[in-house]
Amino acid sequence: MTCIAGFTSWDEYYKAVSGNPPRETLVRALDAWEKEFGARRMRTAVDLGCGEGRDTVELLRRRFHVRAIDSEQRALDWLAGRADLPTTGTLETVCARMEDAAWPAVEVFNASFALPFCTPDCLEALWARIVAALPQGGRFAGQIFGPDDEWASPALGIRDRAAVEAMLAAFEPEQLDEINRPGKDAMGGAKHWHIFYIVARKR
Repeated sequence: MTCIAGFTSWDEYYKAVSGNPPRETLVRALDAWEKEFGARRMRTAVDLGCGEGRDTVELLRRRFHVRAIDSEQRALDWLAGRADLPTTGTLETVCARMEDAAWPAVEVFNASFALPFCTPDCLEALWARIVAALPQGGRFAGQIFGPDDEWASPALGIRDRAAVEAMLAAFEPEQLDEINRPGKDAMGGAKHWHIFYIVARKR
């Protein structure tokens, strides 16, 4: 098993992050979408690279119909076994790589710390499919790694600020924060982060 940010197995990682709150980018996107549309539109969402499910749980709590996608079946098993899994909303799980996964048109597309782990060759096509899945007013929430990130490599989908802004040409950014500074990884070890935190409304 490839080491994940200092962990030797996915179970070890899921256990370490289990119980963490939903990402702030998702919460901000959901708050903005609900303020604009409320009960006037169907609550549908994709959670790409859902992991142990911290964001999926929030989507379900808000009564969304969620397609949760992850390349690790263990992640989907962990999600299904969560004690805090809401009975509101509906959940569909799909085990597939990002570039192979399929999804319907949705109101909210969440990709928390997922897109950087797409290969550079597939990121452009993957992003085009995400954009196409969202209607006017739909929200995207997620992160992209910048070139100064400690994990940046030719194998990952890395973008600088100009490239991120170009990706968002079809959107009105509601959050585009760039963080480029030392910090901690999920194990508490030192790591330099270069991340773009994105919440964007489809034009």
